[in-house]
Order: sequence, then structure tokens, then C-alpha cells
Amino acid sequence: MKEFALIFRLKDISDSKPSPEQIQERMNWLANIVAQNRLVDKGNTLLPDPSSAKTVKPGNMITDGPYTEIKEFISGYIVVRAESIDEAVEMAKGNPIFKIGGNIEVREVLKVGN
Repeated sequence: MKEFALIFRLKDISDSKPSPEQIQERMNWLANIVAQNRLVDKGNTLLPDPSSAKTVKPGNMITDGPYTEIKEFISGYIVVRAESIDEAVEMAKGNPIFKIGGNIEVREVLKVGN
């Protein structure tokens, strides 16, 4: 089996503060992945408000927040185990983030030396 990062992205900063019902929906989705023994790393399914972030650029230049050019921000991630990227995409499809206009980027995690 391979490992895949599911990277959660949101467009609206207000969506990064989910309601208790939304949190429960997300936890139910994650529990299903755990029950299948497919969770490799729970990562951080909820990262704080990106306005508290710093970005390090070449030449040790540091700016506040994420890049201003992007129209969405990473709100969290997990790493799952799947046979293929298509299987990982199928897992991602059940996430309730889509109900609030978010999306999930699915990427294979490559191990050094493999």
C-alpha cells in the first residue's frame, strides 16, 4: 500500500471555525478511515487561522500570513494508506468539507530511499 496526504483547503477564513455539528461530521468521517485501518498520520485536521502564520521566503525574508496571491488556505491535513491515488480520492470524497465550499488535494507521499 502507498501513503497519500489529504490536504484540506478552504476559501473563507470564517469556515476555519466549524460548528460543533461540523466538527462531529468531520470526526465521523475520520473514524470511518480509522476503522478501516487506513489512517497513517492524523496530522492536524484543523489548523488555526492563517492570519497568525508566517511565510519564509528566499534571502530569509519573513512576511506575515500566507502568500497573498493565493485565494484559499490550507486548513489541515491527514495521511492515509491506500492501494492507489484513485482509492485515496474515494476516501476524500466522503469528507464534509465540500458542504462549505472547501476542497481536498490528494498527493502521494514519497518515502526517501523508496
